[in-house]
Amino acid sequence: MLKYKTPNEDSTADVGGEPTTEAKPESERSDRSKAVDILTLRRTAGEVKRHKIIVRMISILVIILIALVAAAYAVSYFYDKFGSFTVMVNKYDMINQGLTLSVTPEYDRSTATLNADILYDMTNISGEDLPDNIDKINGAHNGENYIAYTFYLINSGDDTVAYNGEMTMENITRGVDEAVRIAVYVNGEKTVYGKTKSDGSGKESDCDKEFETSTVVMSVKNEHFKPGAKDKYTVVIWLEGNDPDCLDNIIGGTMKLGMNFRIIENT
Repeated sequence: MLKYKTPNEDSTADVGGEPTTEAKPESERSDRSKAVDILTLRRTAGEVKRHKIIVRMISILVIILIALVAAAYAVSYFYDKFGSFTVMVNKYDMINQGLTLSVTPEYDRSTATLNADILYDMTNISGEDLPDNIDKINGAHNGENYIAYTFYLINSGDDTVAYNGEMTMENITRGVDEAVRIAVYVNGEKTVYGKTKSDGSGKESDCDKEFETSTVVMSVKNEHFKPGAKDKYTVVIWLEGNDPDCLDNIIGGTMKLGMNFRIIENT
């Protein structure tokens, strides 16, 4: 077969036939193969990068979850550690005015916070069964079914001051506050506090006063607290078995009490 090549064409043709395209050079096929390989590598690198991002996000979520669980555990731990009754004075008043707390009349250092020992599985009793000398013992002196704590508020400063104290309730569950009783002895003078009767008709017969609000048990004030003066407080907490609301539905109930003192005036 005779072939010819035109001057202006790079293609060849059979005589009397159609032009025929030459085969592509090896270098061009190699370039295309390289381009495909590059795209494949880029895809693979992108997938690796996405995988790393996903792994990193999962790791961060796991760390956050662990932190949340640890925080919940810490809250539970300190709740139990600090007990069901905490006494505090304003730290500014302690540092600048010398208002301090102690579990004994004598003290060797200023303290802004006291924590009573917690009592687990407290069952109901009658307030008449409490010891007669319950306010004569310093510090924590819980009984089998009651919490008792004696402390002193002391003016270790140089000025006569007026202070206010307030006892509050929080974390109340299962309506346990319906049957709880809180006796507060201030320098030996006893007052028993309880929630208003369920029908709203006033205080329970064994109580001296009703809770001030749904979250405030009582408040106290001393307008002439002289330097070196000491006010003695005893707080007793129990479930009153003679209360009509002391029923099985409060079993397992919990509550946390706190008493906070602050100076309201220098005199």
